[in-house]
Amino acid sequence: MQENQQQLSILQEDDEQWRQSIAARVFLNHFFGIHYHIRETEAAGKLSDLERFRNFSPRKNDTTLEVTKRMLINAWNTEYALRNTATMGDDSFLSNALHWTFPQAYYCVWYGLRAFLATQGVLTSDEANIRRRTSRLVANSYYPRYLSFYADGPLDHYHVHRLPKGQRNPGLVLADSPFEAQAQIGQFLRTTRTLQLRSLRQKLQSNPALALRSERTGKILEKFSAQHWQELSERVGLTTFLDLFSRLRISSTNREIERFVNVDVDFKLFHVSLLDIVDHINAIHEAYVVKAMGVTAYREFLGTLPDYLKNGFVQRRFTERIKPELDMHLISLPGRRAA
Repeated sequence: MQENQQQLSILQEDDEQWRQSIAARVFLNHFFGIHYHIRETEAAGKLSDLERFRNFSPRKNDTTLEVTKRMLINAWNTEYALRNTATMGDDSFLSNALHWTFPQAYYCVWYGLRAFLATQGVLTSDEANIRRRTSRLVANSYYPRYLSFYADGPLDHYHVHRLPKGQRNPGLVLADSPFEAQAQIGQFLRTTRTLQLRSLRQKLQSNPALALRSERTGKILEKFSAQHWQELSERVGLTTFLDLFSRLRISSTNREIERFVNVDVDFKLFHVSLLDIVDHINAIHEAYVVKAMGVTAYREFLGTLPDYLKNGFVQRRFTERIKPELDMHLISLPGRRAA
């Protein structure tokens, strides 16, 4: 009898590990899908091809420039830490490092985005405000094709935009084709949007002053109709890349991240994928900053950075990624012409 109980306990532990492994693999598949999608489509839609980028020339003042620089330094220091972690240790170390690399990846993107917004005079740190503004920027084609995807619509009636195969259900393996990568991103958008809508519903209905109520009885609604979910959908707005990265921060602040520790997942690939996505997103935001500041002023700013940034990935990204985009169509920059 005791032996049977021990065997049952072992089987239950194995089943729990298997379920945790599946959840972790799905998360890896989603981020690898974004990484794959970027690599497959970046040549077909350059930042310099966008009219929004070519015509970007916001007014600047000392305050916006100061905030822009501060946000960039925050983004770069966080990215520096993320990159260092990715080069250290084996899978066991990297799996436990997710407790800090998940939020690091999110804040790399968050601060870079805030630097971009600061060039436009948007100095707020309010997350809801920044989400709304990011949604408008994505929808209005400020981002290249590989990052311009988004989802909208009420619960279980979602529409995935700018991913032709984004409505398909992906497999449980790493993307090995552009279609599968799009399916992975599409599912990531849909599941993230479900979490957003259900979270908003919970927040509203737990607050008597804000809760949606029955028109007939005046009581707080326990069941939502299609109309109610549509109302919540409009409040949530669009689900974009920023919301996908928010999942990293959320996972790091609750027990959800425990499902990633001590499971059979390629954590090195996970970090490689995250770093590549962060590199591309930050390059976009930094390119807009260069247009706002001017090449000469931006180079002078880089010259003031500590050596670990000035002589590292920050300079490389400017030289290899951003400057060629600016030169591609001889885009005019404030104070000088790209050369």
